[in-house]
Amino acid sequence: MDRLIIIVEGATEQEFVNQYLLPYLNKFGIYDVTPIEITTNRKLKQRGGFVNYDHLKNDIIKSLHENCYVTTFVDFFRIPKNCPGYSDRSSDVDKMQAAIDADINNPKFFSYIQLHEFEAILFSDIKGFEYIIDDANVIKGLEEIIQEYPNPEDINNNPETAPSKRILKLYPQYDKVADGNLAVDEIGMNKILEKNPRFKAWVDKIIETLS
Repeated sequence: MDRLIIIVEGATEQEFVNQYLLPYLNKFGIYDVTPIEITTNRKLKQRGGFVNYDHLKNDIIKSLHENCYVTTFVDFFRIPKNCPGYSDRSSDVDKMQAAIDADINNPKFFSYIQLHEFEAILFSDIKGFEYIIDDANVIKGLEEIIQEYPNPEDINNNPETAPSKRILKLYPQYDKVADGNLAVDEIGMNKILEKNPRFKAWVDKIIETLS
């Protein structure tokens, strides 16, 4: 059975892969999936955060040496400017993925950049927010955002209006790891896949490649 390593931006994405994506992939006979946070300092063994493409590339190449498939799960929001094909326009994300794939140039690697960040998927269904937030006014504000963006991936990456910033503006105590994954648990993978076409395309590619 082929193994898959997913190089993720941080602890939230790592938890998401372990708790929600992997069980979904299990349904298709895919069991050997390991999420690894980006190594930011090898000497200090620090991990987490996508601040330099070289960090990501080093982890990709190291993982490919294990003779397994490798993909990424990183945010477009504040993506490092030294990424191949860098652009600050969300319409160019597919071109950036293609540029990263060309830079790595290995048939067992395919990149994925999340639009615009992990928090976008929390806007797939209001019941995720209702599960973690007991404030009718906050829920109303978040529901208005959901109604404005039928596709959560369209929520833009302006520093003030990115998905996480919108949540924090209404709910300052939002905890990315704990609250984010509790909300995902309530929403469910099926709804997330239904509402987020680019994310679904990535999951479909994993299934097509490894099953």
